[in-house]
Amino acid sequence: MNGFSLQDLAKALDNKLSRQALHRYEKAEVLPDTEKINLLSSALNVSPDYFFRTTQVELSDIEYRKLSRLAPKEAAIINERTKEYLSRYLELEEIIGLQTEFQHPLADFPPVSSYEHVNKAAEIVRQKWNLGKVPLNNIIELLEEKNIKVVKIEVSDTFDGLQTFVNGHIPVIAYNLRKADKPDRIRFTLLHELAHLLLKFDNIPHKQKEILCHQFSAAMLLPEDVIKTELGTYRNKLSILELGIIKKQYGISMQAIVMHANACGIVNEHYTKQFFFMMKQMNWKIDEPIEYEGREESNRFEQLLFRALIEGQISMSKAASLSNQSLAEFKRMHQPLF
Repeated sequence: MNGFSLQDLAKALDNKLSRQALHRYEKAEVLPDTEKINLLSSALNVSPDYFFRTTQVELSDIEYRKLSRLAPKEAAIINERTKEYLSRYLELEEIIGLQTEFQHPLADFPPVSSYEHVNKAAEIVRQKWNLGKVPLNNIIELLEEKNIKVVKIEVSDTFDGLQTFVNGHIPVIAYNLRKADKPDRIRFTLLHELAHLLLKFDNIPHKQKEILCHQFSAAMLLPEDVIKTELGTYRNKLSILELGIIKKQYGISMQAIVMHANACGIVNEHYTKQFFFMMKQMNWKIDEPIEYEGREESNRFEQLLFRALIEGQISMSKAASLSNQSLAEFKRMHQPLF
């Protein structure tokens, strides 16, 4: 989770434990006492309870976006941070006794290989999830309501998101907290990963699969009949201010809107290339001139935590552990509210 070698950990411990001693702990040749566990917890930024957790978390195969740019060490960090958060989350649900079963909205949908396929899939998901045609205000909250665990991880910009199943049946989507200042980008990433979770693909190249997931994400955020109502069925060019208004309402970037308009046949390939050339010339590819101001967050974990605490199902120290905080820190932040 920290990217440490044993020597790095020894250094983080100010050599209070040697690399050789840590190696013996790692191989279970020696068990650390309470003092040593407290030292390790502090250096590794976990609660002492971490070393005694029994909740099992096994991740299925993970397919990262931007795989070629992600170093193996960083992939390992992401995997372990995802597992650590989920172990706390699943333990909390076990304590409360929640039965959360994921209902796959596209379980019977055939493999996809075209825009028409993914557009239809997005229509079905919106219909089964009773979303209508309105803007989606909070994607993270929506996914959590549908029993998809969402994990936020702060790592380098080479990571956008991942999706997998935990213990073979619990769907998980993770995203990079470093990009929280671009909520429209997070929304698009979350729905892109949702496409990977839900869709089955024909035998197509990786690049085409990524394009289809982009198109699914755009169709979820801005259904085809809605974008045609907003822009018309055919346009020669589009206004930046016009795109900005749609972005602010639906939480989808101007660039994604234009790509979606191209897939729908509203604008042609020539105009689309011109638009992206202009965005590059204006240095707007990362920071578009108009921002989406929505917020992407879910408080489900915290809600369950305080529910268990007030009902006496967990102690204050256990609540602190599940929050990955020290008891003193947890009390300082929350005790006045109890």
